Amino acid sequence: MNMMLAVLLSALSGCASLPRDFTRQDSYALQDTGTTKLGKALAFLLAQHPGQSGFHVLADGMDAFAARIALVDHAERSLDLQYYIWHDDLTGQYLLNRVLRAADRGVSVRLLLDDMDTAGRDPILHAIDAHPNIDVRLFNPFVHRNARFIDFLTSPFRINRRMHNKTITADNQASILGGRNIGDEYFGAAESVVFGDVDVLAVGPVARDISNSFDRYWNSRWVFPLAAFRERGADADSEQAAFRERSDDYAAEAEKSAYAAALVESERYRSASIAELPYAWSQWMVVYDDPEKVEAEEVGKKTHLAPRLKEVLDRAKQDLIIISPYFVPGDAFTAYLAEKVSRGVRVRILTNSLAANDVLLVHAGYMCHRKELIKGGVELYEFKALNVKKKKGGKTGGWRISSRASLHAKSFTFDEEYIFVGSFNLDARSVALNTEIGVYFRSPENALKISRKFDEQALKRAYRVELVDDELTWTTMQDGRRTRFDAEPETGWWQRFYIRLLSMIVPESQL
Repeated sequence: MNMMLAVLLSALSGCASLPRDFTRQDSYALQDTGTTKLGKALAFLLAQHPGQSGFHVLADGMDAFAARIALVDHAERSLDLQYYIWHDDLTGQYLLNRVLRAADRGVSVRLLLDDMDTAGRDPILHAIDAHPNIDVRLFNPFVHRNARFIDFLTSPFRINRRMHNKTITADNQASILGGRNIGDEYFGAAESVVFGDVDVLAVGPVARDISNSFDRYWNSRWVFPLAAFRERGADADSEQAAFRERSDDYAAEAEKSAYAAALVESERYRSASIAELPYAWSQWMVVYDDPEKVEAEEVGKKTHLAPRLKEVLDRAKQDLIIISPYFVPGDAFTAYLAEKVSRGVRVRILTNSLAANDVLLVHAGYMCHRKELIKGGVELYEFKALNVKKKKGGKTGGWRISSRASLHAKSFTFDEEYIFVGSFNLDARSVALNTEIGVYFRSPENALKISRKFDEQALKRAYRVELVDDELTWTTMQDGRRTRFDAEPETGWWQRFYIRLLSMIVPESQL
């Protein structure tokens, strides 16, 4: 049997390999964009803050989507988009249509997608790629486009390494980066689940650093032009025309939706200029994994973001807030946080509860460290899977949803003065397997706001995990009263049994 399996895998691996007979031309972000509308609009602000960049935090999902639309609509010469997930839903299709319109008016678009989320969508991507001003590339692509399980069997090590970066940059002048992928659940448009997330709109020289990161990936040997996977005989022009008609029809219908009506009333969307938004101006540091991390066997500064982020964590002297939906600290980092507490640093952590976590395997890796974190003095909170009732807009009755909530934000706050926002989860997958990006900047106003809001809202939106007689308890405010649970809240016995079983068999290195 083992011999037959080995022969089968060998045969499958020999059926196909990543394409080699194609042209991959290097390209780089435009540098002379100061005369664009964005460049001119930001010039006055940049002159007032020499050597600094501006940062505007986007905590609301609808505002975050509106800000992306604004970047796309403001772009004159270039758009660079890099995403792990881009869903084919209301927000995904609508944003893509706006990108098409930007390309129509002469904007050069580079769209870089991780290949994990593109299954079944090659025809759509080829239609987009057929536009003369749009170039689509895939990070670490699957060889077997219509039978991806074969790649999981024959190339598990390679396929397990994904590009988790999420950025959009217009005219090399303004960027948005953070935790949000492109999809309804990230922008408050889904009826099934709402992800609490955070991005930052960054303007000024920082955009060039983000563009440099994008160029590094775009020209990497781990990135392949979509055209390398085009089937012979396909008619690109007819594909693009048919897709364009469908896309325009869908966008017209989307603009009539209640969500769109509420979106029009968004402050970010109404802004005549991105320069009119309030910014925190400061020095900054963009950190990102090198795409060569895909084949790295050890974590090092040359290829990995984590060591540089560790240096930033070391700087916290009084206060540290970690918000990470997927939090698997491991023994070493658990001890590190306890040591921070022993040195007088207040450490607060917010992650998902079992009921709120959309990846149960991650909770299985995290739960083993809770007691040691609490014993070490860490303040540990788990986000509730609340039913969210939301109303946005006014003239048309607004946008109302009732959904399960899940934490998806990835941010760190240091000494109520500095902030790190990015795609990085505090788990082994972000440290060693996936590629990530983030930005570190000074914003005392936002940092202090985060700290105070954390204390004000924690027991309303989350459970405080504590130890009573060496047993875990979960405390929260419920119906105006402090309530304590002796088991994982909002879960059943089978779910708790299953997650404990997983915690015994799943290696943390893969989480």
